[in-house]
Amino acid sequence: MATAEQLKSLIRAHFSDNSERFHTIALQVASNEARQGHAALAHDLRDIIDTERKKTGLRIISFPQELKGLVLTEVPSTSLSAMVMPESILKRLVRIVHEYRQQEKLKSHGMKHRRKILLVGPPGTGKTMTAEVLAKELHLKLNTIQLDRLVTKFMGETGAKLRHIFDLIQQEHGVYLFDEFDAIGGDRSHENDVGEMRRVLNAFLQFIEQDTSDSLIIAATNNPRLLDQALYRRFDDVLYYDRPDGEQIKVLVTNILGTFLSTRFAWAQVLEGSKGLSQAEIDHACRDAIKNAVLSDRTKVTASDLLVAISERQDVHVCAKG
Repeated sequence: MATAEQLKSLIRAHFSDNSERFHTIALQVASNEARQGHAALAHDLRDIIDTERKKTGLRIISFPQELKGLVLTEVPSTSLSAMVMPESILKRLVRIVHEYRQQEKLKSHGMKHRRKILLVGPPGTGKTMTAEVLAKELHLKLNTIQLDRLVTKFMGETGAKLRHIFDLIQQEHGVYLFDEFDAIGGDRSHENDVGEMRRVLNAFLQFIEQDTSDSLIIAATNNPRLLDQALYRRFDDVLYYDRPDGEQIKVLVTNILGTFLSTRFAWAQVLEGSKGLSQAEIDHACRDAIKNAVLSDRTKVTASDLLVAISERQDVHVCAKG
């Protein structure tokens, strides 16, 4: 049941006509019931809270001043069917969605659904898109943590902001993405690491281990070798992404070009020219080719058109490598 302090806070919020505070505490009560194993009651409480929130148009929690500009919230529109990924990755994403939807069934047997996910892979291979897809499939908002604003030069400030974020994760149900996670998840054994960042990582390890919310926490990194090894066992699933193979490139190009795809298309040349590019780079090349066709009053994109755009992306790719 609700703690004495929660009951008193609920009564104070009611009589002070503070609806937003009342909703926040009510959600805390629901989370408390879930932790005690009262899954059915917690589910009913959340349903009541969500229904009343829709009626009143209230947010359950307002962003503290410390989080202004630090958390970007959006309602994604990208569905799972839009992803071009290896079948093994798609199956694991489907499993995450399925376990989330069946979480009460799992809890009734003393088990938890997967909700702390680490995504590893080169830039542009679909990690951010994965967070968008999971939010879309689960009908949740996507909250992206701006890590460049989280980390500050003042001792203790970063850890305090991190605590605010995990309070938000507990109170506001959603998908939370820590992109470029190595900014705070770096190996604590590095000699050039500063004491403050070690404290921040230790705080993150503690927060994520203690987190009992129903929110999905997703961390993404391009540099797995920089991560502290203690992080891996804190996550329920680790998904490894890579650049697309020939078959995935063909599906990606076909999907993006759509009706612009020329009937006679030199696939062998396009697949060869696209080697080493990420999904995002191929996507950009396809859209550049479409724009050139539109501006030239043409309704089709040929393989030659696309190869020009791909060549430009390969040049950028080479420059980025140094």
